[in-house]
Amino acid sequence: MDLLLWVTISFIVIGFSVLFFMKKGMDIKLAHIQKKSEYEEKTKKEKAIVWWIRGVIVWGIISMLLIILNFYYNFG
Repeated sequence: MDLLLWVTISFIVIGFSVLFFMKKGMDIKLAHIQKKSEYEEKTKKEKAIVWWIRGVIVWGIISMLLIILNFYYNFG
């Protein structure tokens, strides 16, 4: 197998691992936001959740592009 395939597989597996382990922390932050808490603390947690969602979206787009690139070089 070529290097691009290994990079793609590694990127996807490592990304899933990171998302899986960070999900519990994001669930806890969301629970704190839903409770009545201080405004400043709530704002920090909201920003953390928004950045986590943005990171997931960017990771997903890059993963899809790597898969498409793999198909292009291997079958194109």
